[in-house]
Amino acid sequence: MAAHSPTRRVEFVLDLVCVHSYLAFTRFERAARRRRAAGDRIEVVFRPFQVAPDAPAEGEPLPERHRRDFGAEAERMTQHMAAVGAREGLRLDFARAVFVNTLPAHRLLAAAGRQGRAEQMAERLFRAYFAEGAHLGDAATLDRLAAETGVRRGGPEEPGERDLAAELAKVRAEGVRQVPLLRLDTGTTLSGAQPEEVYDRALSGQPVG
Repeated sequence: MAAHSPTRRVEFVLDLVCVHSYLAFTRFERAARRRRAAGDRIEVVFRPFQVAPDAPAEGEPLPERHRRDFGAEAERMTQHMAAVGAREGLRLDFARAVFVNTLPAHRLLAAAGRQGRAEQMAERLFRAYFAEGAHLGDAATLDRLAAETGVRRGGPEEPGERDLAAELAKVRAEGVRQVPLLRLDTGTTLSGAQPEEVYDRALSGQPVG
């Protein structure tokens, strides 16, 4: 019997309202699927980050936030990113998106990770936010997304607010200031939304620089 390949461990630091995190996740997942189909074993651990810790729990239309942050450049930037997403097969409907504090969504993603469904849950949360205008701070919405993904809510797998706050602080203390960020057990660190082939090389243990 052939020996199994060792498990490649990947830490993926992201925020669920960050479009670059969504792009990186999509490209990484495609590369990971190819490597897994070839017999590789890959363990992905998501770690939380908030690009806007001051985002309101009640949410606000994303275009309003963009206008405050980017002024006259906001529309051009969103059109550009929508086009980039379309080339990746992603629908990025910024006009419908509800900008919101991501603490509840990160708690759900952590619970999914403890149930072996982190990657499925991350994809569902990203798609809900960017394509469907879902409010990721709304408990009923998160319940629905969890049910769709087969994730139990409210049990011991779901971290409390203090636990999540401690993990967010730990990530910051490690020097993370922007996302997405991937750290592989090979020592490779990848910042930003890299091309798909870069993730493929990194997962196969090849140099990427």
